[in-house]
Amino acid sequence: MRILVANVNTTQSMTDSIAAQARSIAAPGTEIIGITPRFGADSCEGNFESYLAAIAVMDAVVNYPEPFDAVIQAGYGEHGREGLQELLDVPVVDITEAAASTAMFLGHKYSVVTTLDRAVPLIEDRLKLAGLDDRCASVRASGMAVLELEEEPERAVEAIIEQALLAVTQDKAEVIVLGCGGMAGLDEEIRQRAGVPVVDGVASAVTIAESLVRMRLSTSKVRTYAAPRPKKLIGWPISNAAVPVATAG
Repeated sequence: MRILVANVNTTQSMTDSIAAQARSIAAPGTEIIGITPRFGADSCEGNFESYLAAIAVMDAVVNYPEPFDAVIQAGYGEHGREGLQELLDVPVVDITEAAASTAMFLGHKYSVVTTLDRAVPLIEDRLKLAGLDDRCASVRASGMAVLELEEEPERAVEAIIEQALLAVTQDKAEVIVLGCGGMAGLDEEIRQRAGVPVVDGVASAVTIAESLVRMRLSTSKVRTYAAPRPKKLIGWPISNAAVPVATAG
């Protein structure tokens, strides 16, 4: 089984750490391929960068030259999952939905701890769109920028733990979800300090993707995620070969 794990930003070191976390949880026989978009922002922390990433991730995935069995979109609260589901016949799993749905098996309410405060509304909107918001106690910002997670990991962990503890004591959360792909691999230390289950979105997405492939299940194509209708696309930034159902103009 081969699973593509798509970073939503262009920082290769972050792709590498996300892929490493995915490999650490993957079952024997599962090959994890980390892919980095060829264009976009070095971090995604707002709507502009998120919409740009949606196009960039589709470009990276459909241009991958070898067969694959599933795709993971490794951006928390980012746009684009729906487009991938239209373009592909294999399962597409977003870490936002994977982490939240996993957390719901572990406690009555969960809280998300993310990066900057400006990302909070994006995450709230994506959880609502996915129907996962009813059991979300809160979405809290650690105040750490995405790239600071790599540059200052010790300070990042402390900031995440501070918000996790507040989520547990003030918001009555029973599970903490790490709300950024760049937080991959921090779950164990935060779990020990916070005293509650901590869910990493990348790890959750890998196990869900593996399960879907084993059960031979993929996205329904009868309506919402049917393949795009052939159209003349003007100025399309993705290569013509990437979208065989469309005719580029």
